[in-house]
Order: sequence, then C-alpha cells, then structure tokens
Amino acid sequence: MKSYYIYLIRHGLTKGNAEAKYIGHTDEPLSEEGIAQINEMKSNYDYPYANVVFSSPLKRCVETAKMIYPSVNPIEIEGLIEYNFGEFEGKSAAELENHPLFADWLAGKEGVAAPFGESNEQFAKRIAQTFIKIVDSLITTGTQKCAIVTHGGVMNALLSFFGLPEAPMHEWATAGGCGYTLRITPSLWSQARKLEVVNQLPLIPGEEEASSYDIDDGFNVEDYLYD
Repeated sequence: MKSYYIYLIRHGLTKGNAEAKYIGHTDEPLSEEGIAQINEMKSNYDYPYANVVFSSPLKRCVETAKMIYPSVNPIEIEGLIEYNFGEFEGKSAAELENHPLFADWLAGKEGVAAPFGESNEQFAKRIAQTFIKIVDSLITTGTQKCAIVTHGGVMNALLSFFGLPEAPMHEWATAGGCGYTLRITPSLWSQARKLEVVNQLPLIPGEEEASSYDIDDGFNVEDYLYD
C-alpha cells in the first residue's frame, strides 16, 4: 500500500526564543543566530525532498521554509500559527510568575486560558482540524511527500495527538531547524487517525529517510488497526 511522508520541521531561532519569551502570534523574523543555525544544518545534514511545502504564515516559519526548500514556494496556512498567548505574549515565565492565572494555565488546567488568548482546548481543536485537512488532501491528491514548517508548540501537540509511538507533548520538543519524518499509511490513518514517527530531521548524509524512531518499547502499529 502506498505511504505518504510528512517532514515536520520547527522554524529557526528568533530573538524571543533566545530570551525564553512566549512569542506565539508575535511575527518575529529569524535572528542572525537563527539564520546561521539553518544554514549550518543545510551544510552538514540533509532535508528530504518535498513535493509541496506548507508553512505557518509567520515570518520565522516562512523564512525557514524558503531557506530549507528554496525551489518550492511555501503555502501559508493560518491554522498552523503558534498558540495565542494573549496577555502572556512577549513575556517570560519569570515575568508572569505572580500573575493569578499563570500557574493554572502552565499546569494545563482545563478551561484556563491566557487573558485574551486561546485556551488549550481551542488551540488543540484548531491545529488538529488543520492537520487532518492537510493529511486528507495529500491522500486525495496522491501527493506522496510534503514538508510542514511550523512552531514548536504546534509540533509537540500534533505529535502527542496523532503520533505513534505515543508520548506526551514535552517528549517531542526539538531545536530550531529540526523535526521528524512522519509516515502516513492510509488504512491506519482512516481507521485510527494515527501516523508513525519514523525518523528525526535533518538526516545524516546517507541516512535512510524512513527508518525507525522508538520512544517506548512494545510499540506495534497493528494494535491501532480495527477489525
């Protein structure tokens, strides 16, 4: 059966990232360090070929996508934008430690949102619906290989929702310019809304693009297929 591959990649470093600030909807460009980071990775490692590239419309993602895939014009998708931090935007955890909602929000308490921002539930629904549309469109059109350049929070959440092996959000955290190769098997996707995480990105030159990526032992795709 034909498989489909998604190369899920985090944007390069920005000034706000380096300062450990929440910059969800803030439209920061890549910093000089971030540009150097992506150029170094391209020089030393390989990114797999993609038929199409999707990107969050924010500058840091579009710039990263164009650097990694210069011959492909990225398709910008609003639903791939990072979490809306509302009043927490542009602030660090240290600056927010005395805010009355911060501790509950940080702990992921149900129904708690940053003032004028998204709740965790709203964020999860938005990015899950966006990703499902992307995967379904790949299968419908027969587009076998695509890249998605987006934000760390978006990636961590998507992998915790759909990824096999299963792991909590924090275990999927990765550096700028890095990410994962995802393999979509139509039967597994249609029956269980699950995909396989098969490798980390970028690749060591000569490395197979789809090998195996194990977070916990005993993972078996067949466990997720229904009769």
